[in-house]
Amino acid sequence: MARLRISESKDYFVDEHGKKFFYLADTVWSAFTNISIEEWAEYLDYRRMQNFNVLQINILPQWDASPSDISILPFKLKSDGSWDFYSINQTYFDRAEQMVRMARERGFIPALVILWCNYVKDTWGSKINPQNIMPLDFVKPWVEYVGERFGKYDPIFIISGDTNFEGPQAIDYYLIALETIKDKCPHCLTTMHLCGGFWELPKEFETSSKLDFYMFQSGHSATKQDLAYILAEKFLSKTIKRPIVNGEPCYEGHSYGYSYGRFTRFDVRKAVWSSLLSGAKAGVTYGAHGIWNWHKKNKDFISKKFSGIPYDWKTALRFEGAWGVSFARWLFETFDLFDLSPAYKVLNETNDIRMAVSKDNKKIAIYIPYATEVSIDMDLSDYELLGVILDKRYVIKPEINIGRNRTIIHMYQFNSDIIILGERP
Repeated sequence: MARLRISESKDYFVDEHGKKFFYLADTVWSAFTNISIEEWAEYLDYRRMQNFNVLQINILPQWDASPSDISILPFKLKSDGSWDFYSINQTYFDRAEQMVRMARERGFIPALVILWCNYVKDTWGSKINPQNIMPLDFVKPWVEYVGERFGKYDPIFIISGDTNFEGPQAIDYYLIALETIKDKCPHCLTTMHLCGGFWELPKEFETSSKLDFYMFQSGHSATKQDLAYILAEKFLSKTIKRPIVNGEPCYEGHSYGYSYGRFTRFDVRKAVWSSLLSGAKAGVTYGAHGIWNWHKKNKDFISKKFSGIPYDWKTALRFEGAWGVSFARWLFETFDLFDLSPAYKVLNETNDIRMAVSKDNKKIAIYIPYATEVSIDMDLSDYELLGVILDKRYVIKPEINIGRNRTIIHMYQFNSDIIILGERP
C-alpha cells in the first residue's frame, strides 16, 4: 500500500519510493452510509479504470446526503432520538472498514473526514442539527478510535469538513482532533477541508507542525469561479509552505448555488487548470452531483435549493468531466509539471488565462479557457510548443509571432479551452 509523504520542496507529494504523486481524488462523502458493498465494488472498479488514486469520504453521516436504503448509524440512539456518542455501533465501523480495505486493495488512498462541521460547535454547520453535536470531551476518544480503526490503511486524515471558525470552541474541537490523530497515526498525512472561499486558518493550525498540507474549496457559486486561482494564490503566499490541493472545485452537474444552471465538464476543467497553474499543483479533487451524496432516482434531496436535484449515481458516475480531470493528471505526470510556479506574464486584460513556469525557465504551461489571441511578456522562440484542445484532446502546433521580447499566440480555431505546454533545451 502506498504511503504518502511531502516532497523536499514542500509543494507536492511523493510515495515511499520518492516517486512524485499527483493527488487525484473523487468526492464520495456519503460512502459509508449510502453505498451497498456491491455498488461500492462497481464504483471502485470504474474510478480505478479512470486513474483516480484518492477517495474523499466522510466517516460520519453527511448531513446533506441523499436518502439511504441502508439503515445504519455510527452510534446508538437515546430515547429522544439523538445519538449516544459514547455507544459506538461496531457494525457501522466494521462495514466502513471493509469498504476502506476494498478501496486499498484497488490502489486508492482513502482521505477520511474526521469531523464535518455540523458535529462541531461554533461553525456554520452547528445550526443544522444541534442535538447531534459531538461533546467536546468525546473528541479525543473518538479520534483515537478512528486512528485505531483506519490508521493501518495509511489514509489521509481530513480533520474538518466544510468548516469555518465562528468562535473559539471550533478551534478547541479541531485542535484536539489534529493533535490526537497525529499522535496516534504519525505516518498519516493531515489536512483541513474548509468552507467555500475560506483561507484564513487560525494560527493554531497554520503554525502547527502536525498539519501537512493545505486544502481549499473554490466551490459552487457561478459568480465566484475565480476562487479557483484566487485561493490557490492565497495559500501559496502563506508564510509556512505546504502542498496545496483544491479539495472541492465545482461539481459536475451541480447547480449554480441557488441559481439556475449547472456546471459542465468545461467548468470543471477550468477550475482544475486554474488551480493547478496558480499554486495548487499538488493535485485536485473531482466531484459529480449524484456521487458525492450517492443519489438514487426519484429519492428526495434535502439541499436541492442550493445544489439542484441530483442525478442518479449510475448516471453521475459516467459524467464526461471525470475523464477530463484524469487527463489533467496524465498531462501533469507525463510532462513532469511538478516544478511549475505561477508566472504573471499574460498581458491580456483578464485573469482567467493562467500561466506557470518552472524554476529553471525550461518549461511553461498556459491555460486559455476561451479562444482568443494571447500576448505573453516573454520570448518563447526557444520553446518547443504544443497545444492540447481539451474538449477533444486534439494536439495542435500553436502559431506564434515574436517581437520586442514578447510572444503573440494566435487564436486557435477551436471553440474549446486549451493547455499550451512548452519546453526548451
